[in-house]
Amino acid sequence: MIIAIDGPAASGKGTLAKRLAAHYRLPHLDTGLLYRAVALTLLDAERDLADEAAAAAAARELEPAFLGDPRLRGSAMGEAASIVSAQPAVRAALLDWQRRFAGAPEGAVLDGRDIGTVVCPDAAVKLFVTASAEERARRRHRELGGKGEAVPYEAVLADILRRDARDADRDAAPLRVAEDAVVLDTTALDADAAFRAATDVVDGRGGTRG
Repeated sequence: MIIAIDGPAASGKGTLAKRLAAHYRLPHLDTGLLYRAVALTLLDAERDLADEAAAAAAARELEPAFLGDPRLRGSAMGEAASIVSAQPAVRAALLDWQRRFAGAPEGAVLDGRDIGTVVCPDAAVKLFVTASAEERARRRHRELGGKGEAVPYEAVLADILRRDARDADRDAAPLRVAEDAVVLDTTALDADAAFRAATDVVDGRGGTRG
């Protein structure tokens, strides 16, 4: 069983994906980390994030162990990843990587921007997790504050809106709702309520509890 979870930045899809993976005993891939890793590789090499050839080369050479680098979780890497993820050559280079992960015998849970539309269009379950931009900015602001990053709320909101526009307007695999996806608006839901709603969907599609 493949569970594809898409949605904009800070919608809660990552937290939900981890819980679903644990619940159904499936491997989980946060595909956003792949793009963050590509961006970090470029930054470490002092290369321009807009250098598509260099970014694609970094994507082809990406090692799974690099996804554990704690620097990938910083707020700056989210913006950097949004830049490289808009590059068609990078997305093409990472497509096979993601599909190989999804091809695990037991299935997998993947979250990102184009899982249900491009990476795993035949996934048994597709969720599109969203929330208002203001609520997503509040969540990200709290998260950054918990990490000791003093970023003004207004700056976080501006970053969210900028990334939304870039994700929706890019030519390569733009962020959109798959025709057969279930939309889960978490604006007024806490993590537990979102999880319950998601498991109702998965169980309705034949999922089995762990």
